[in-house]
Amino acid sequence: MKKIALFSTVLISLSFPVLAQRTKKQAEPVPTYYANRLPLHQKPYLELPLGSISPAGWLRTMLENQRDGATGQLDKLYPLVMNHRNGWLGGDGDQWERGPYWIDGLLPLAYILKDEALIKKVQPWVEWSINHQHPDGYFGPSTDYPYEPGIQRDNSRDWWPKMVMLKVLKQYYDATGDKRVITLMTKYFRYQLKELPSKPLGHWTFWAEWRGGDNLQVVYWLYNITGDQFLLDLAELIHKQTFNFTNAFLHTDMLWTPGSAHGVNLAQGFKEPVIYYQQHPEAKYLEAVKKGFADLRRFNGMAHGLYGADEALHGNVPTQGSELCTAVEMMYSLESMLAITGDVDFADHLEKIAFNALPSQIFENFIDHQYFQQANQVMATRHIRNFQVNHHGTDLCYGLLSGYPCCTSNMHQGWPKFTQNLWYATIDSGVAALVYAPSEVKIYVANQQPVTIKEETNYPFEESINFTINTNKKVSFPFHLRIPKWCKKANIKVNGETVMEAAGNKIVQLNREWKKGDRVTLELPMHIYNDTWSENSLSVQRGPLTYALKIDEKIEKVHNTKDPIDYGDTYYEIRPASPWNYALIRDNNKFDLEKKAAVARYPWSIENAPLILKTKAKRIPSWGLYNEMAGPLPFSTTYQMEVGQEEEITLIPYGCTRLRISQFPVVDK
Repeated sequence: MKKIALFSTVLISLSFPVLAQRTKKQAEPVPTYYANRLPLHQKPYLELPLGSISPAGWLRTMLENQRDGATGQLDKLYPLVMNHRNGWLGGDGDQWERGPYWIDGLLPLAYILKDEALIKKVQPWVEWSINHQHPDGYFGPSTDYPYEPGIQRDNSRDWWPKMVMLKVLKQYYDATGDKRVITLMTKYFRYQLKELPSKPLGHWTFWAEWRGGDNLQVVYWLYNITGDQFLLDLAELIHKQTFNFTNAFLHTDMLWTPGSAHGVNLAQGFKEPVIYYQQHPEAKYLEAVKKGFADLRRFNGMAHGLYGADEALHGNVPTQGSELCTAVEMMYSLESMLAITGDVDFADHLEKIAFNALPSQIFENFIDHQYFQQANQVMATRHIRNFQVNHHGTDLCYGLLSGYPCCTSNMHQGWPKFTQNLWYATIDSGVAALVYAPSEVKIYVANQQPVTIKEETNYPFEESINFTINTNKKVSFPFHLRIPKWCKKANIKVNGETVMEAAGNKIVQLNREWKKGDRVTLELPMHIYNDTWSENSLSVQRGPLTYALKIDEKIEKVHNTKDPIDYGDTYYEIRPASPWNYALIRDNNKFDLEKKAAVARYPWSIENAPLILKTKAKRIPSWGLYNEMAGPLPFSTTYQMEVGQEEEITLIPYGCTRLRISQFPVVDK
C-alpha cells in the first residue's frame, strides 16, 4: 500500500475505545491517512478519520438541529420502520433501504458531535450486521415477508441496501478502528465475487445496477487497507455490471431525453466513472463526467444547483421538481470525486447545492421536509402537479412523511458528510481546505506533527475566511486553498501581510514554516452576476449563493385523516401572501446589498436572512397561477409584453426561502 510516509500504520481516531485505557504518559496514537495502493492511480486528497473535523458557527447549528430533530429521533418519530422490527435489527418489519439510509447519516453525525447518546443509538445496527454475517459471507436481512402497509418487506437479498450499509460500516471503522469491519467486508466481498456472475447487480432490482459506484467505492477503500488482490477483480466485475454512465454521458442522448433516467440514480451514478478511473486512469472517464454535467445543466438544470427530475428526468422548466434524495446523494458524489481529482468545479457545485437547495427543502426543526422542490415555487400545497411521480399530491408539502419516505430516511447524510469533507490531508504531507464553512480540524502533517486549524467565517454570507494555526512547535507543510471559479481575484494574507493574489478556478498552496498563532486570511470578493436558464430567464447570483424573490408566507398545519400511514398525521402547506409575478428589467445592473449586523445562529429563514438585495422589477399581469404553480414562464423578452410600473423588490438567499421565484423572466425598461 502506498501511504504518506510520515504517518504510522495505526489507524485510529479520537473516539477509539482504547484511548480510555491510555495512561497520561502514553502519547496519542497517530492516525494513518491511506493513499491509494498501487496499481490504483494516486489521489491528491485523503479523507480524515471521522471525528477529526468539528463544526462551528451556523454549521454546528445545522448538525445540532439534526441531533434534536429527525436524525436523532427517527426511531421515535417513525417507529413503523425504525423500531426493533426493522430487518437490519433482526426483525420482521422493513427489510430494505430505509434503516441503512437513516444510519448512514446518524452515524457520522454522532461521531462528529461526539454525542454518546447518538453513538449508543447507532451501535445496535452495527452490531447486528457484524454479528449475524452468514458463514458464506452474506450479511443483512435474508427473509422476505408478506406485504404490510407502510413498510418494505421484500427483496431482502437485493444488493442495493447492502451498499448503503457498507458505507455505514466504512464510516464506523474510520471512527473506531474496529477490525471486525475489515473481517466482515473481506468475507462479504469474497461472497460477492462468487455470486455476482450468476446473480448480477440487477438480479433483484434495477437500483443496484445504477448505484454500483457506491459498492465500488468501498471495495477500493478496503483494498487500500488490506491489499487483497481479489478486490481488484471484484472491482472490475462491479464496474462491468453497473450501468455504463461513461458511454451514456459521452455517446447517448440520455441526459436530454425526458424520462430516460431516475434523478437519484443519476446523482449517485455520476461518481462511478471517476471512482473507476482510479483503477483505469483513462481520460475518457473524467471527460464523460464533465460532459455529463454540462449536458445535465443545459437540458435539465436549475438555479438551485440541481435539475428537473420528479422522479425521472423532466427538463429545465423551473416548476418541475427536484427530489431531496437527489440533493444529498449528489453532494456525496461531488465530495467523493473532489478527493480523487482535486477539481474545483466539483467543490463549487457542492457548495451550490449545500448552500441553496439543501436548506430550502427542510424546516429548521429538521423534521418537516419536502420530497420535491421547485426553483420557482409559489405554492407548497397538496395538489397533483405536472410531475412524473405524484404521491397523492403531497410532494411539495413540508412534513415528516410527505411525498415518499425514502427522503425521510436519507436526508440525514447531507450536512454530516459535508462537514466531513471540509478538510483533507494531502499527498504532499500537508492540509487542504477545499470547501468552506466554520469549523476546526485536528490533523497530522510533516514529521507526524499534530496541528489544529480553526476556520472562523460566516461564509457563504461573508467574503472573509480566517484560519488560525495551533502547533506545539514550528513545522513546515503546504496549506492548500481552493479559489472558486466565480471569484475574479482572491487575496491571501498571512499574519496581515498579503502573500498571494489568485484568479479563480484553481487550488493554490502556501508552502512555509508555520508556528503557533499564525493566521491566514482568505478574501473571496463576491460580485453579482446572472445565469441564463429556461426561456432565457435569469437568476441572480453572488458568490456561491443564488438569490430569490422574497415572498411573504401563509403557513397552515394540516391534520391528515385521509392517509396518515403513507403521508403522516400532519404536514404543512404554504401559500403566498404577497405578489410573486415579477420580471427583472433588461440591462438593469443596479442591486443594493444590505447586510445584517450579525449572522443568526440559524441563518436559513426569511426572518434571519443575513443578506438582502434590492432592485427594480415589473409585474407581468398575465403571468398567474396554473395548477397551483407559477404558470408557464414568459419568454425573455416577449415583444409588446404588458407589464406594470417599476417596483422595488427584495431578494434573499435561495436557501432562506420556502416560496420563491429564482428564475426570472426579463422585460424591457
